[in-house]
Amino acid sequence: MRTYVEISRKILKFLENKTPPITYHPPPITYNLQPIMTKRLFDVISSSMVLLLLLPFFLIIAILIKLDSSGPVFFSHIRIGRDFKPFKLFKFRTMIANAHKKGLSITTGNDPRITKVGVVLRKTKLDEFPQLINVLKGDMSIVGPRPEVSKYVEMFRDEYREILKVKPGITDYATIEFRDEESILKKYHDPEDGYIKEVLPGKIELYKKYLRDKGFFTDMKLVFLTFWKIMKT
Repeated sequence: MRTYVEISRKILKFLENKTPPITYHPPPITYNLQPIMTKRLFDVISSSMVLLLLLPFFLIIAILIKLDSSGPVFFSHIRIGRDFKPFKLFKFRTMIANAHKKGLSITTGNDPRITKVGVVLRKTKLDEFPQLINVLKGDMSIVGPRPEVSKYVEMFRDEYREILKVKPGITDYATIEFRDEESILKKYHDPEDGYIKEVLPGKIELYKKYLRDKGFFTDMKLVFLTFWKIMKT
């Protein structure tokens, strides 16, 4: 019996010396990138398809713009994107050349800088379609808060800290709600004052609503509602 106990002690001592201490290694923190990857995939596929399908139509628009007034086909302007990174946004030109040097960065319905073709493009929102190039480049998404110029972002910087955690988009709740923004601004003696006091705060609340609701089905709903509004024009 004594020999058995001694042998058992020796085995335990051997195991204690040979067995490494057990340590716990917590798994690395991982983030679910699937929604982001799905949204990006949707952006790339849909923007590529629309650009290819509507290319002949865009060429017609380009010709009409050149015939209507002198200047480039496209208008580009610096906007503030995700994480406050500036990028160059593209639109079909709807105003006279160098219009941004001859007035405010916002427009009203009776703005004399708007061209004849520009009136139609703005009413149907066709001037926004070149932003599909921004989507392909990764500056924007199909659906997301509308990109704003630096001047107004700085005025509401605290709110934009949350808003600019996502990419800006071509359409969202605010795009649909303020589709006739120019008519709202017409009632103000100073359109910029109206934009800062009424329009932009309203947009910001709708941007926050999108952040709360964001998801694939929300994006599909907003795309459908946007086309529905355009078709009813």
